[in-house]
Amino acid sequence: MTLDPIHVENIAQLAYGIGGDVDATDHDDLAERVWREWLPELRRDGRVVLEALGDHERRRAAIDDVALAERPFETVHGLDSGTINPTTFKNGLVVDVAHAAMASSPTDLDLHRDRTIVATVHAGDSTAGFDSEWTRRDEGHTKQRVLHVPRVNRYAERVVHALALYLAEGTHALDHADRVDDLLVLDGPVYPKELFTWADRDPELGALAREAKPRAVVEKYVRLVERFVERDVPLAGFVKNPASATATRALSRAGVESPWPDDTALFTRLLERRESDGPGVAGGATADRDGDPGDRGARLDGDLTFTTWFRSRGGADAPMAADGDALGVDRELDPELYEPTFMVVYDPRTDVTYKLEAPYAFTRDAATRDRLTRQVIAEVAATRGPPEPVSKADELARISASEKAALRRKFEERLGSDQQATYDDLRWGKETY
Repeated sequence: MTLDPIHVENIAQLAYGIGGDVDATDHDDLAERVWREWLPELRRDGRVVLEALGDHERRRAAIDDVALAERPFETVHGLDSGTINPTTFKNGLVVDVAHAAMASSPTDLDLHRDRTIVATVHAGDSTAGFDSEWTRRDEGHTKQRVLHVPRVNRYAERVVHALALYLAEGTHALDHADRVDDLLVLDGPVYPKELFTWADRDPELGALAREAKPRAVVEKYVRLVERFVERDVPLAGFVKNPASATATRALSRAGVESPWPDDTALFTRLLERRESDGPGVAGGATADRDGDPGDRGARLDGDLTFTTWFRSRGGADAPMAADGDALGVDRELDPELYEPTFMVVYDPRTDVTYKLEAPYAFTRDAATRDRLTRQVIAEVAATRGPPEPVSKADELARISASEKAALRRKFEERLGSDQQATYDDLRWGKETY
């Protein structure tokens, strides 16, 4: 049954009631104040969690011009890992499978053939053992193994998913590091941040993150940074859906009533440009015909807008800060060099905000920051989305819905146990695959 027109109208009336109590002009004014007074050096409980790296500016670039600009890096590699998603079976096993691939621009078909595959298994039976060593298949182009994850009372699906995803990605990146000559861009953050958030979610998960197997996954990324520093080749991560709340939480702790649910919403507000009715209207907000400030002018979409770089030491970035402990992993370089840094870019054509991350080891150099900035701005302008090598890696690593269903059936056959079905499976037609 669908909504009748009267139901749609009634729901719309609720929206009008909500919107009438929000003054966009006030939000613009607060955003400008946050940018000027707080973001150059934002503290939480006396500790600096976010600070400008070099200049503290918002910039813009004409999309048509930068899309055609010469790229600072001659070759760029992208890397991604896709999974079948956690699957629970009636015999008590919870399984996920991750599949990592590296792409390059210009294309290298031999490189594209190489894959790293990890199956993670959680068992309620403490006597079971599923660990296997790395093996090679497909004439050596595929490297694969099974990882038996530590036992948890809850969050088994979260654990098998994160460990499969990051072990496959980190291993593939390390194994192919020497194939990268100019720049490697991971599809996502430069560190396994899901593991870093476990302590905030549950004490049991926090303790699990420091056990040997999760710590070994974190170590892959620490060694990856060291390898690229040694080779003097930049390493970055392109985050398509930034989820950090480091700034907004610090602002709330400092007594600033933030209207933004997370940092992405804040930076979007700071970078979005709109037509203004005239001078004096903050942030491009415009008055409607009745003089109310609730409506904003049309979005200006001729330029990409972006920030300069920040160092981040809060939230999920805290373990890799100089005063963090990297979940117990030894760091061979100055701990400061591992600190995550980032810039934010906003594409008005799609109304989407992205984040580019890189360890401080690379971005401490102003020239490298400039090259990374120009590279990502040119790529986003040209593709209306992620850089081409990242999109290529995503296509290589992605497991389609039909492939996921087929792989789950293979596991059912091998395990001699059906998947544990839910009502949502029935509702959304899972059996059609």
